[in-house]
Amino acid sequence: MSEKAIILVSGGLDSATCLALAKEAGYVCCALSFDYGQRSSSELAAAARIASAMQVADHRVVKLGLDAIGGSALTNTAFDVPEQESEGIPITYVPARNTVFLAYGLALAEAIDAASIFIGVNSLDYSGYPDCRPEYIEAFQAMMDLATKKAVEGSSISLNTPLISLSKAEIIKTGTLLNVDYSQTVSCYQADDRGRACGSCDSCRFRRQGFLDAGVLDPTKYQD
Repeated sequence: MSEKAIILVSGGLDSATCLALAKEAGYVCCALSFDYGQRSSSELAAAARIASAMQVADHRVVKLGLDAIGGSALTNTAFDVPEQESEGIPITYVPARNTVFLAYGLALAEAIDAASIFIGVNSLDYSGYPDCRPEYIEAFQAMMDLATKKAVEGSSISLNTPLISLSKAEIIKTGTLLNVDYSQTVSCYQADDRGRACGSCDSCRFRRQGFLDAGVLDPTKYQD
């Protein structure tokens, strides 16, 4: 296969696995990351490491200003990142983040004539984010089929979510088989400048439990 694919690479465990799956499928992979004003900038350094290690054809970082909008603990340091489980959609949800990211991914896909977009959303081990659900992905695909030059001309761009129905343990097992180096990834919502995880936020808890359930040694670097 010589078709191009856009892979949204955040620097975390899921997106690294997603990139590995796209490579395994034979796509020419173009990584796309976002400096959106997130609390932890170390995830962008992780994204660069992952893209380099997996030898992507191209890695672009788009600067966005979601911190100017706020509404999330990940873009506004006035809010604390919760370290206990809570009901409902947590304050770590970034309003419209996946919609914005996928819109940029779609624009790049059209610009370079890519056949697919990959995003590592997951509907099982996640924090209740509405833009990680299958219904959302189906709706975005329907929009893509209406809104793009390729679709109007009789072709299409596919939106791929290979992790959407996997548990965190299944994702880790999959990535381990594909030789993903999870020690290079950063999943923590409030990692320090060295990429060390807090060990207490939702993302850290899901990640740590995933390694335990998978029976794989956790290579995460923790602050303590």
